[in-house]
Order: sequence, then C-alpha cells, then structure tokens
Amino acid sequence: MSGIDAHCHIWALDRGDYGWIDRDNPALAAIAQDFGTPELTARLGQCAITRAIVVQAAPTEDETRWLLDQARTCDAVAGIVGWADLTQPDIGARLRMLAADGALRGIRPMLQDIEHDDWLLTAPQDGWVPAMQEHNLRFDALVLPQHLDMLLSFCNRHPDLPVVIDHAAKPALSAAPDDLRHNMWRSGMQHLARDTAACCKISGLLTEMAPAQLPDARDILFPLMDDLLDWFGAERLMWGSDWPVLRLAGSYDGWHALFHDWLARLPAADRAQISGQTAARFYGLDGAGREASPGNA
Repeated sequence: MSGIDAHCHIWALDRGDYGWIDRDNPALAAIAQDFGTPELTARLGQCAITRAIVVQAAPTEDETRWLLDQARTCDAVAGIVGWADLTQPDIGARLRMLAADGALRGIRPMLQDIEHDDWLLTAPQDGWVPAMQEHNLRFDALVLPQHLDMLLSFCNRHPDLPVVIDHAAKPALSAAPDDLRHNMWRSGMQHLARDTAACCKISGLLTEMAPAQLPDARDILFPLMDDLLDWFGAERLMWGSDWPVLRLAGSYDGWHALFHDWLARLPAADRAQISGQTAARFYGLDGAGREASPGNA
C-alpha cells in the first residue's frame, strides 16, 4: 500500500544549528551524519511510499529556509513543517515571508526542549495564531506527557487552528509501571481526542523504548496503537517514520513493517486513512485545504 510518511527529517550538520546532535556522543553515532533528500527518497522507495512531510530539526528560521530550498529539488517532499520564533514582535511578517513558499505546511516550536511547560500559553506574541490561520499553516505539537493539559487548553482557546500531536506525545514506554507519566499520558490523550479536533502521529515510538524492550515492540506498541485508534479514530491518525532519528532504535523498513502488521488487522478504509489520507487532508495536499481537515468538516 502506498502512502505518506507524515514525519521525517533531513539535515546537514555543518550548517551548525543542530546542537542536540553531538558527533562525539557514541549513543548518537547512528544519526550524527548528514541525511539529505537522496537518502530519504531511497528509504521511501523501499516501502512504496510516494511522499513525505519533512519536519524541522533545528530551532532556526535559517534551517526552515534551507528545508524549503531542499523541497524544490525533490518531488517526494510534499511539504515542510518549519520553525519560527513565535516570541518576536514581527512574527506575523516572519510567517508571511516563510509561507510565501507554498511548500511550507506548518510550524513547530520544539516544546519538549523548553524549560517552562506552559510556554505555549504565555510566551508567544499575540496575533501569531491568526497569522498561522491567514497563511493556512498547521501546528505540530512536539510535546511530552506533562504538556498535555497545557495543549488541551491551547486547543480549546484556538479550536480553528489545525493541530497534530507529534510522536503520540512520547509516552514513557521505558519507565517503571508506577511512573506518574503513564496516567498523565492516558488521561491527557483521551481528553485531547474527546474534546478537541487534534490529530495524532503514530511516529517516534521505537525511540521511546529501552533497548531491551525492542524485541517485544509488537506486544508493547500494538495495544497502545489500538488505544490511539479507539480514542482518535482513523480519520485523525497518521503514520510517520521519524527517520533518521528512527535509526537510534531500528530501520525504516522494519518500523514500516511493524506498523503494517498492526494496520493489516483494520478495515480497508481505516488503513487508507492512517497510511496517507489523514496526512494529505491535514497538511492540505492534493488540493485539500484546512477546511477539509477533521474537526472543520
């Protein structure tokens, strides 16, 4: 089944703004190198995936402009989710300039790396959400379980802004059973699914697991993915690889195969939604604009 990879990355480390990728850290050796559109296209082709959404990996507008340049050279890149400094007084003008390139589909602040959990509610400049809506941009929420109450408040304040939860909010898969984040995640995701129009990406889950858990990934992840399907419905779920970060825990084709083993149990209509139709609708591909996204239909 062909489809869309709704979450992947490319980077060129010599650009200098990927501070989180330490070339001297042996634990990051699998990703501490350049990954460009040729490598991405090869991975997509292995799994008969036709298009991808490439997401920012550095908190700079320079990287966003670089990603937009890369998209012009690669037909497989269907859109870019970039970064913009939402705290700047001229954020409206900044978003307008970035959105002038039609490849820009959304904006993602790196909320998981920001010290204050309520940053999204308190720090950005007034008017940035209307500017996002004016330029038909979506919001990728890179959050952890402790951010979900804040994200619920944000979504309720701005119900017309399309929001997708990256990596299913990174459940604490490697934590002890009594870790408070487990209940925090389940409650938060259920409330977001029930009370907002937010979508959710089935992505980034293998890298949340401890290495010893990886041989049991199906047993661990299939019930979690069943819960996401029950809460959000297929029309609000999309699949992403999180490549090349995925390389820290597994291969592109291995994660794709695991996902499709889970997907094979579902009706054909649900399989089509999760493997590509939700992403196409959410990101406005194939002529589908924001008005066609879930929650605004």
